[in-house]
Amino acid sequence: MYNKFKDHNFTIIGISLDRQENKAQWLAAVKKDGLPWLQLSDLKFWDNSAAKLYGVRAIPQNFLIDPDGNIIGKTLFGKGLEAKLTEILTQGAESN
Repeated sequence: MYNKFKDHNFTIIGISLDRQENKAQWLAAVKKDGLPWLQLSDLKFWDNSAAKLYGVRAIPQNFLIDPDGNIIGKTLFGKGLEAKLTEILTQGAESN
């Protein structure tokens, strides 16, 4: 989805729930997987501040957050995620 929508006011931020002792493995996995978007972690495992803020109870998890900080979708994968992104990101283009 990143490659398809990155030029349409869309980005991804990856939040890792790794522990401090797994930092090297986490960074190696990001590199190996070739993830071009921003990757963040406070290395506090389930005590991660972003996970607490958004009530993450399982991973993987995702949230679509609009420019005003509102959650407009969550736990979307595959075709469901693609459909929601198409809907959201083409609304403005249709009115122009």
